[in-house]
Amino acid sequence: MAAGHTYNRPSDDWFRGPANFFRTLFRSRPARPPRGRRTALCRVRNQRRRLGVPLPQATPGTHLHPARAVLPEGRRPPGACPISRTGGGAGAGSHRPEAAHGVQDMSGIVDRLGAGPEGLSTVAADGSPVLSALQLASEAFIAFSFLGILFGLVWILRRRPDLAHEYRALIWAGSLFLLASAVAHILAAVAAVTPLDWPAGVAGAVVAVLASATVVLLLPLLPQIARAPSTAQLAQANDSLRREVAGHEVTLRELETVQRELETRVEDRTRELSTVKARLETALRGAYVHAFSQDSGLRYTWVYDPAGRGADDMIGRSDEEIFPTGEREALVAVKRRVLDTGTAETCELTAVTPHERALYALHLEPTVGRDGRIDGLTGAAIDISRLRSLESEQRRLADELRTALQRYEIALRGSHMTLFTQDRELRFTSISNPLFGRDVSEIVGRTDEEILPPESLAQFGALARNALATGKAQGGEVSVKAGQDTRWYELHVEPLPDADGAITGVACALFDITERKTGESHLRLLMRELTHRSKNLLAVIQAMARQTARHSAGNVETFLEAFGARLQALATSHDLLVQEGWYGASLGDLTRRQLSKYLDGAAARVSVQGPAIHLKPAAAQSYGLALHELASNAERYGALSVPAGRVDVAWQIKPATADAEEAVEILWAESGGPDVTAPASRGFGTLVVEKNLARALDAEVELAFDPGGVRCRMVIPASHLLAAR
Repeated sequence: MAAGHTYNRPSDDWFRGPANFFRTLFRSRPARPPRGRRTALCRVRNQRRRLGVPLPQATPGTHLHPARAVLPEGRRPPGACPISRTGGGAGAGSHRPEAAHGVQDMSGIVDRLGAGPEGLSTVAADGSPVLSALQLASEAFIAFSFLGILFGLVWILRRRPDLAHEYRALIWAGSLFLLASAVAHILAAVAAVTPLDWPAGVAGAVVAVLASATVVLLLPLLPQIARAPSTAQLAQANDSLRREVAGHEVTLRELETVQRELETRVEDRTRELSTVKARLETALRGAYVHAFSQDSGLRYTWVYDPAGRGADDMIGRSDEEIFPTGEREALVAVKRRVLDTGTAETCELTAVTPHERALYALHLEPTVGRDGRIDGLTGAAIDISRLRSLESEQRRLADELRTALQRYEIALRGSHMTLFTQDRELRFTSISNPLFGRDVSEIVGRTDEEILPPESLAQFGALARNALATGKAQGGEVSVKAGQDTRWYELHVEPLPDADGAITGVACALFDITERKTGESHLRLLMRELTHRSKNLLAVIQAMARQTARHSAGNVETFLEAFGARLQALATSHDLLVQEGWYGASLGDLTRRQLSKYLDGAAARVSVQGPAIHLKPAAAQSYGLALHELASNAERYGALSVPAGRVDVAWQIKPATADAEEAVEILWAESGGPDVTAPASRGFGTLVVEKNLARALDAEVELAFDPGGVRCRMVIPASHLLAAR
């Protein structure tokens, strides 16, 4: 190699750039040899100083290899190999003759170790390559050992996240220290084959800083580490812990048993709670009840809406945020009062929506927290709009029903109809318009045997039992004897089925047909009487016709006038009888009707007076004809023929005597008329008054022709009279 030229191995190309950089940076000072060469140089220098040999000086641009520093002959250390100087300077080619005797110089040994003149590794003091290799291996092993310890510390940090902060800081500082130390040893091992001056220096500085930091962190922890228990203490503590753990395990097993029981109970209670909740929600949904809870600030914490509309949107909001202004004042006032007083309240509030106006029944109750203070309220709201509407409709229907029942009762009382119901034992369960004037309480709850007379039981019971047995309506006429009277009823019986169709009783309608039965009997009697009377009437008419014709002297006009007037009088009596149902005729009405044409024109000339007396039909017809004949005679010849004449008709009851029965005495008296003379012969009118009345009624008749006026006295026996109705 030429003098002044620095040799670099091809393997050092990666370091050539940084080396040149540092050479340029420190150009004012000579380049320092690598660490391995510095170590060898120091050792050679030390040997030369001990031997008193001056050190060689290198010229600029050359580098003196420490291994080639030649010592004087005879002053080398024992066992040292001869060194030739080959690397630089003017005397680089000179060497001593003994170097050629096959003795290998130091450069050959270094080359065989894999280092060139510029890359010599750390060499032992005695220059042994084996020791150099051992030192290289130890550096590498120490570096990998530090990395292993570092891995262990990091593993501890990951497994023990509960370590105190100061211990974690210490471990991290120690880990960084170990990492830096490992890097330093790795660089030292690499420097054995490659010059690494500045990386080794930086690594050493970092190791020093981290070592100082580790010491700073370690010193405060030394007392705690010193107080750490010994192995015996730990063993004793472990034994104590084992005993405690054994006891705790027993307790734990007991607690596990209790826990399982509690879990079972909790599961049971949870199922019960779920069931109760489901039932509650079903009940609320079925009843259409809105339920909610609010805190003390009246913010909704729970809302249940059967329709599921907007319940979640209400959570966390207050009434002021939900309801319009017109409704919330009353609602909030009631809720505030419940929170302030701690008492439950129920009220009705109206809610107006865009589609409807609803009325709600609101029930509020305060809720109490664990501290005993009111922390909110729970409420339930029910839409009672339909209920109130139904109640209003119910009241209206009740009023209508009450009115209808009143009308029904009035109609029943006026119609003589009785309605009642009986159970299967024929016990009265209800009755309207009771029989025989009895009260409802006297009949309801009792049976037919307790109410009806024995002779009527068979009729009533037969119809009711047939309806119960056949399930078909029954009807018939029944009679009930009440005191001395017998009442007739038309009974209609309907079976009463329940919801399943089973017959549970009967409903009966009882119509009082006593008057109808009496009317039918009277009608039959009347028909017979009418037939008889018609025959008699025809006989009377026939007799009147013959007598009228006989006394008309062959004058047809006279006959027609007289016969027509008598027929009219007979018809007047007949009309009055028909009007009274052929029951009879009032004496006063009959007298006034027969004298009506005289009363109309001469009211002041005729007077009629007397008590109310009723004549039987035969007596009425005979009396009517007699009265007509008297009036006709007075109009033609008597008091009614002149304006000053007057007729008085009066009657009275003549009490019964030992010789005669009770009778009615009728007086006809004329006054103010022409003078009266007795007729030479008896005409038809006289015959009707005297003969016909006496014969038909067994009456006592006295006809007198007094000069002052005709007088007629008629006494009709009581047998031809009727009791006043």
